[in-house]
Amino acid sequence: MEFLELVKKRFSVRSYKSTPVEKEKLAQILEAARNAPSAVNFQPWHFIVVQEKENLKKVHNIYQNKWIKQAPAVIIACSDHSKSWKRASDNKDSADIDIAIAVDHMTLMATSLGLGTCWVCNFNVKQCSEYFNLPPHLEPTVLLPLGYPDTKIAGKKRKMLSEIASTEMYGNSFL
Repeated sequence: MEFLELVKKRFSVRSYKSTPVEKEKLAQILEAARNAPSAVNFQPWHFIVVQEKENLKKVHNIYQNKWIKQAPAVIIACSDHSKSWKRASDNKDSADIDIAIAVDHMTLMATSLGLGTCWVCNFNVKQCSEYFNLPPHLEPTVLLPLGYPDTKIAGKKRKMLSEIASTEMYGNSFL
């Protein structure tokens, strides 16, 4: 599959079949994250794969939207602030950027494997940290439900390139 075709195929899935996700596919998804670029190659992340029913119930408690209960697996993507690069001029922490790149790699790999995902960032971070025994330097940043989609995309609404890109300086239309 061509890369742009893969990108266009990926969408936020909020309806999953009950079919378990194979361990080999989970390993490929994690391998995609492992190979993601990060600032100064510090790789400031840790991923927790959740598949057992009792632990999935904990995920349902920290994000109480009904649809997530259908996902047979959830990856908790954590930013490691003790290992992230900080920009010297203003001490900007790159952890959020780095974890976003890694999660994007995972979503694209999942799509290439016939799986669906949906970024979830609006969840109870404190509870997540407690439930999954996270040390203070790890911040749970993204919940990534995974499973076989039980829905088909009707089409993603996207802005025109001329609305989001400029040439040479802001305001000069790219196209």
